[in-house]
Amino acid sequence: MQPDNSSKTILDERFDQLSLDARLCWLNPAPGCHLDRAAAMLVVQPAAKTDFWQETHYGFRADNGHFLFTEVPGDFTLTTKVRYHPAHQFDQAGLMIRFGPSCWLKTSVEYEPHGPAHLGVVVTNHGFSDWSAQDFPRERNEICLRIRKEASDFIIEFAPAEQAGWNLMRIAHLHVDDGAPLQGGLYACSPKGGGFRAEFHFLNITRRSS
Repeated sequence: MQPDNSSKTILDERFDQLSLDARLCWLNPAPGCHLDRAAAMLVVQPAAKTDFWQETHYGFRADNGHFLFTEVPGDFTLTTKVRYHPAHQFDQAGLMIRFGPSCWLKTSVEYEPHGPAHLGVVVTNHGFSDWSAQDFPRERNEICLRIRKEASDFIIEFAPAEQAGWNLMRIAHLHVDDGAPLQGGLYACSPKGGGFRAEFHFLNITRRSS
């Protein structure tokens, strides 16, 4: 997937070099993580009992998932393709936007061992998370995800393959001050057990040209 002609590329990480782009850094580095240059992908194997969630319904707080990010000012579009090999319920990997532990959003497919998986978005404001989800075929193991930021609003979309059209999942708002530092990038976590493997094929960030 290539950005349109009206966009300026801010970051185009293809995971085919000896190291990651120097602008990328980890919140909670994954214990199993490496670049597969031959296949041009970043392989992430999350630790067990890792998650991003705040309080709602389940009554717990978790902020120990693995997040590879860069700071991004202004309005932008964040895109990735991820292939996943789940082992336990709720294994997940996708995109994340974050202002801090009490204000963020994430989007991914969450694995269910019985029945369809959940394709969804978690939005966290003022320290409380909500989750919107739709069924996704359990036998599929890859997806393209996109988040478009417009002021404090975010448009979250998915495509089943790189050449397929985008489908709207959610339009959400994050309650932050204008100009607050924002982090955007890839995340993965395993809320139950270990053994999950996620393969990210690119991380692209563009900004609309003025």
